[in-house]
Amino acid sequence: MSKIQGEFKITERLQLTETCFDFSIYCPGLAEISQAGQFVHILCGEKTLRRPISICEINKQSGTIRIVFEIRGEGTFWLSQRKEGDVIDILGPLGNGFPTDIKKKVLLIGGGIGVPPLLECSKNFSSDSSAILGFKSEKKSILIECFEEYCRKVFVATEDGTLGAKGYVTDILNDLLNYESFDMICACGPVPMLKTISEVAHKNSIECFVSMEERMACGIGACLACACKTIKDGKEGYAHVCKNGPVFNAEEVVW
Repeated sequence: MSKIQGEFKITERLQLTETCFDFSIYCPGLAEISQAGQFVHILCGEKTLRRPISICEINKQSGTIRIVFEIRGEGTFWLSQRKEGDVIDILGPLGNGFPTDIKKKVLLIGGGIGVPPLLECSKNFSSDSSAILGFKSEKKSILIECFEEYCRKVFVATEDGTLGAKGYVTDILNDLLNYESFDMICACGPVPMLKTISEVAHKNSIECFVSMEERMACGIGACLACACKTIKDGKEGYAHVCKNGPVFNAEEVVW
């Protein structure tokens, strides 16, 4: 799979919440070959290891990609301080994305910072997709209006009930499946959330793909920092989230 490494300019910078930032980056070659669900590896200041950031949106016409990330440590804090016009060192696109070249009725489920990688998916499935987005609170909510632009229905859950339904995305999922059917689920978020979604999908015979979040080092499959236990052809083993994922068929993940 083709990859590009270079220094690219930030064309737009927005702050979505107290700790969440939204960058548009001009990188025509990278945008041309990127797919929904893939990620980029960004060099953050003097840090030796790059930081993996999911691609939120791809605009081939303008030659830009969009990333939405949360401050998690020194590296992402450094990244959050960059301004419009600054140049950042990016390697990408990396990993395997969601299967978007099929015509199916799809439900997108995102939790917290797992929401951004699903936005490009929503564009690929057009108006036949629906989304369930979960956040800790209204203050932590992001990108809802963007999903409403592309999805037929958007459901929101917050843990404290300050926006949408009080509870979790899995609560809405169970209610929704009582009166509506889907061919496929694409999900990204915390592992416990993905595990529950996988179980619900299996019970209802719905094809399910999950984007796994793991700490990464090299980002290209050369180390074992992001190993994920999987099962294939009846045999258990380990896959690299950065190279074999981050998107996996949920049936292949050993939870």
